Amino acid sequence: MKILFGCLFSAFLAGLYANLYAQSPSSSISGKVLTEQLLPAESSTIILLNSRDSSIVNSAIVSKDGFFQFKVLMPGGYLLLVTKLGYDKSYSGPYQVLPGQVLLAKDIVLRPGTKQLNEVSVVSNRPAVEVRPGMIILNVQNSIIAAGSSAFDILRGSAGVRIDNSNNISISGRQSALITIDGKPTNLSGEDLVSVLRSMQSNTIDHIELITSTSAKYDASGSGIINIVSKQGKSTGLNGTVTASQGYGKYSKTVLGIVFNDHTDKFNVFGFYNYSYNNTFHNFTNDRIINFNSIMSEYNSSYLSTQNSYNNNYNLGTDYFITPNHTIGFLISGYSRSDNFVKNNSLQIANKSVLDSSIISSSDLNRHYTNINYNINYKGKLDKAGTTLSADFNYIDYTRSSAEFITNTFFTAAGSTYRAPLLFQNLSPSNIRNWLSKIDFSSPLSKSSKLEAGLKYSEVISKNNLVFGPKVNGVYTSDPNFSNTFLYDENVNAAYVNYQGKFNKFDLTAGLRAEQTNATGNSVTSASQVNSNYVDLFPQISLGYKYDDKNDFSISFNRGVKRPPYEDLNPFLYYTDLYDYKAGNPKLSPEYTNSIELSYNYKKALLFTLYHSLVTNAYEFAFYQQNDATKVNVTTRENLGKVYSYGIKFNAAVIFTSWWNANFNLDASYQRYVAYPINGNLDKGTQDIAFSSTQSFTLNKTLSAEISGKYESPFFYGINQYKADYSADAGISQQLFNKRGSLKLNVSDIFNTARGMVSTNYQNVNLVIVDKRESQIARLTFTYRLGRSTIKAASTHKTGTEDVQKRAAGN
Repeated sequence: MKILFGCLFSAFLAGLYANLYAQSPSSSISGKVLTEQLLPAESSTIILLNSRDSSIVNSAIVSKDGFFQFKVLMPGGYLLLVTKLGYDKSYSGPYQVLPGQVLLAKDIVLRPGTKQLNEVSVVSNRPAVEVRPGMIILNVQNSIIAAGSSAFDILRGSAGVRIDNSNNISISGRQSALITIDGKPTNLSGEDLVSVLRSMQSNTIDHIELITSTSAKYDASGSGIINIVSKQGKSTGLNGTVTASQGYGKYSKTVLGIVFNDHTDKFNVFGFYNYSYNNTFHNFTNDRIINFNSIMSEYNSSYLSTQNSYNNNYNLGTDYFITPNHTIGFLISGYSRSDNFVKNNSLQIANKSVLDSSIISSSDLNRHYTNINYNINYKGKLDKAGTTLSADFNYIDYTRSSAEFITNTFFTAAGSTYRAPLLFQNLSPSNIRNWLSKIDFSSPLSKSSKLEAGLKYSEVISKNNLVFGPKVNGVYTSDPNFSNTFLYDENVNAAYVNYQGKFNKFDLTAGLRAEQTNATGNSVTSASQVNSNYVDLFPQISLGYKYDDKNDFSISFNRGVKRPPYEDLNPFLYYTDLYDYKAGNPKLSPEYTNSIELSYNYKKALLFTLYHSLVTNAYEFAFYQQNDATKVNVTTRENLGKVYSYGIKFNAAVIFTSWWNANFNLDASYQRYVAYPINGNLDKGTQDIAFSSTQSFTLNKTLSAEISGKYESPFFYGINQYKADYSADAGISQQLFNKRGSLKLNVSDIFNTARGMVSTNYQNVNLVIVDKRESQIARLTFTYRLGRSTIKAASTHKTGTEDVQKRAAGN
């Protein structure tokens, strides 16, 4: 079947290639220039460039209908550059023009530039943070503070992003967002997801999109999407950037990397390689009070660990331009990561406030991760009207090996041992394979409307093993009460249709997505099983109103789903100490979110958003099952109940003077948690206020600085009460070597205040947790850009747009 599909696909491309080269006899390039509302970009200036040396060949003014046309005297490779007042410069191409060919270029859609406010003005030239209705864009390459950091660290310090001590990542209210990389879901959670995010370094990330209002084209996630977009060079010729970063907190960190691309008329080869080393620590305390048979017991544990990680992250891809309108590409990306954890856990046991005994657990944990993604993609423009077709085919293989050997030593209150040490082995290998394919089709219905449709197939097969048991007579054994094998297979089939149109001052996007889910899970050595088959419909609608050039309004509605990841369904008991475990719940059901947003945008600079969401079957937070008699506590997940959220968000990116600009982000919400009766009588409301700001300073032509800070008020989450959390970061950047290089020094969490502090007093569980990870880190990062960075001007041409002679790298 695969061979047949490959043959048919090759025949399709070959036929398409041959057909498109049989064109009318005169040589020319024509096309349309549109605004973001898909209206003609009248009076834009369009410049025809030679793709070899970027010299100017010709220039013209776009007609009132948005059309342009250049007569081409010589066949060859060409670029198109468009400028318009109030919009960012836009490049298109390269295009290869053959003798006698009439070439129709793809539509060029201009991106609004930044505009002036009355007393403050918006940051220009891709500010570190951009605000749009339903989306915040974090331009990582423009952030001094992000230099030398991983994707996880960038998210943890970013405006509008929240990460709790269980590594749940959210962008609206408190529901976890879907994490995608270049539009593809990771299908991972917990430590596996964190490992992927920690493997991605800032020099390989172009920008991060925080999407709270999606269309039916995207996966149904009512809680929002965080899309991490990788750098993929588009500049012509051979270009590259080398990066070296050295950091130090309590321990050292190193990043070495290169990003490159070679863009010719027919090929674009791009990629990156990064090596990173990170030595860090993670400490937490867990204090539990247990009342049983009129005796109050205290189980207080202190966990200390150092963690060494070695990571190799790579990406290599190529695009082949079959014709200017048709491209096929191949990409292989992934990482290989090795972790070594040295863990020490001290458990103090007291009865009636009198120390009874203690248990010291020490262990070495070695883990190795490999993740490889193979991708084949096609993008094509099928006719002059702008009908497009794109296809993606992916195979992802994720493997984890994990081996831990634990020694438990037992002491009396006086400090003497009272029994022989207890030794355990803890082996937990895992393999996840993911097949993901999708096809998207778009066809204009008119000059101001289009219809989109698509299909998606995804299958995840996960195999997880746990071998846990004591050492007996010098040989490690497997305890059948803990050891297990869990097999999980999830298939999701999706189809969507989406309409976009403009009517006078109104913009409408309306769509419907259908997703069929088939999931089976089987615990080989226990009776736990998962068997879910269901179909859901996810409507989406967004209506925008442009009152005038300064004021925009929009309202949107989304319905989404979050399926339990395999880690949360896996019934394994994961060992923390003899009285503390973690476990999945095979009975978890998907949680559903219905959300609505009302936004007001002033001059593309100030964004106010009112939002409301309702989550049913909510399970995103830790739940505890404590046996008072045995004193054993198991942290798990439960479909606790419903969560109602009401909030207001404010975003602004402004400048106060020619040398000082800032970004502000405020999210104030009220949430109410209502448990299903089976989970207790919880009915509690809470406020949650999160504020962040980034200040940027241009000290001279080559020296700049950045300061940012975050604060979140105390809040209630699930059954847990969190204390306030706050931190501040700062950085300074010096450009070098005629602005080809830069040296950036930044310090994260300057005052070392970031930590998670949570307490729970629900039903029979009474505990307090203080979680501290290494966060106060100084990093020095050097970056140097290789390759051509300017456009050569033809000596005989003066167009009145000489400022376009400088090309923004990667535009």
